[in-house]
Amino acid sequence: MSTGSWAPGLTHYLILSAILFSIGMFGLLTRRNAVGILMSIELMFNAVNMNLVAFSSFLTPQYLTGQVFAIFVVTIAAAEAAVGLAIVMLLYRNFRGIEVDKINFMKW
Repeated sequence: MSTGSWAPGLTHYLILSAILFSIGMFGLLTRRNAVGILMSIELMFNAVNMNLVAFSSFLTPQYLTGQVFAIFVVTIAAAEAAVGLAIVMLLYRNFRGIEVDKINFMKW
C-alpha cells in the first residue's frame, strides 16, 4: 500500500486552470451572443485567478500576494461585468437583439 499524499500539487491546479482558460477562449471565439461572450471572459479571469493563487500558495506560502492579486482581479471583473451588462442592455434596447454579428453601428 502506498503512503503517498492524495493532495493535488501545483501541476494539477495549472492543468485545471489551462482547461478553464481554454474553455473560456473557445466560448469567446465561438459565441455570437454578447452575454455568452461576457461569461467566457469571466471564466478566463477565474482561470487566471486560479493560477495566481496556486503559484502563490506553492511557491511563496508565507506571503499572500497571489490571493491579494486575485481579489483585485475579482473586483475589476465585477466592474467589467457591470459595464458589459449595461452595454448589453443598451444594445438590446436599440437593436432588439444582443448578437454581436448584427451590431455594426460603428462602421462608416
